[in-house]
Amino acid sequence: MSHPFVYLDYNATAPAKPEVAEAVARVMAEGGNPSSVHAHGRAAKALVENARAQVAALAGAEPKSVTFTGSGTEANNLVFTGAVKANKVERLLVSATEHDSVAKTAAATGMTVELIPVDHVGAVDQEALRDLLGGSDEKTLVCIMLANNETGRIQDIAALAQAAHEEGALFHCDAVQAAGKIPVDMAALDTDFLTLSAHKFGGPQGVGALLRRPSLDVSAMILGGGQELGRRSGTENLAGIVGMGLAAELALKDMGQMAVLAKWRDEMEQVMTAYAGEAVIICREVSRLPNTSLVALPGVRSETQVMTLDLAGFGVSAGSACSSGKVSTSHSLSAMGFSEDIAGSAVRVSLGWKTTHEDVTAFTEAWKNMRDRLSSKARSEVA
Repeated sequence: MSHPFVYLDYNATAPAKPEVAEAVARVMAEGGNPSSVHAHGRAAKALVENARAQVAALAGAEPKSVTFTGSGTEANNLVFTGAVKANKVERLLVSATEHDSVAKTAAATGMTVELIPVDHVGAVDQEALRDLLGGSDEKTLVCIMLANNETGRIQDIAALAQAAHEEGALFHCDAVQAAGKIPVDMAALDTDFLTLSAHKFGGPQGVGALLRRPSLDVSAMILGGGQELGRRSGTENLAGIVGMGLAAELALKDMGQMAVLAKWRDEMEQVMTAYAGEAVIICREVSRLPNTSLVALPGVRSETQVMTLDLAGFGVSAGSACSSGKVSTSHSLSAMGFSEDIAGSAVRVSLGWKTTHEDVTAFTEAWKNMRDRLSSKARSEVA
């Protein structure tokens, strides 16, 4: 490996921006408990409230709607415990391409859970949603993510939320992967609950947020001292919250960079498909995140590609990051109707704030070399 390692897995986690890392370190050195009534505690409380306003601004929401959590996953879990309980939800409708922190948590509630199908390009079927909503008198919560973490597919959340509200249902939108990459406006999306995670947009790991429509409540999942207005007990992760707030502010300021990343991404895909006619770019012709490319190379397993590119000095992924480190067939691609040959050979490339044009060009060359080596090997094994 003759070049520095090139990280192209921003959808798994984005490195913290330098200003964020400095702010986190400073707060950790100074300390302070936001629940303390003395001057140091009041200063810490002011930092939390400033961060709350910064996060709300990123999502087009009111500061009082923000509840800080330990992650985006916890925020999604809080929807299925606190929001469901407080609003007497009896039934869940979940899109077929949701992140596991939504899909598995919904399944674990013991409630009726029905999947909303998607079409071959990952769009939630609005007519199917309306049919499902019209088929029950139970209080329903609809859960649809703004942008898919694997394909980058962006949903028409405003239209889907409208359909839900017309039938008296509540609407939850997981915006973890979208925030910082595309504009997110909770009011325009008309969603009742929205979840975020700091490390996806240059903030620290270990902090997220649940945003709610102010007229709706959320019961606590974690009990104790009553922090976060009783919705999430436990001494606040002051450094993480400050880092999330600053990262949110920077993400808004730097949003224009995403158009540049989209241009580089499109150039990369054009070279790939011109060089390898068998390559498939998932969701290429529809609305998707500007930094995301999911590329299938039929005949070559995803994990083989990831390992080969890793050895060449490039970090990409085969889908969602999980604790096992194992690669399994994408449920999102299966829901979209892709065959195992496509779903099992897809690799996700996701760009971010540290990515350079040279990085993308070097990766494209490495991918071409990998394709030649692995495709010829696959052909020889079949022969």
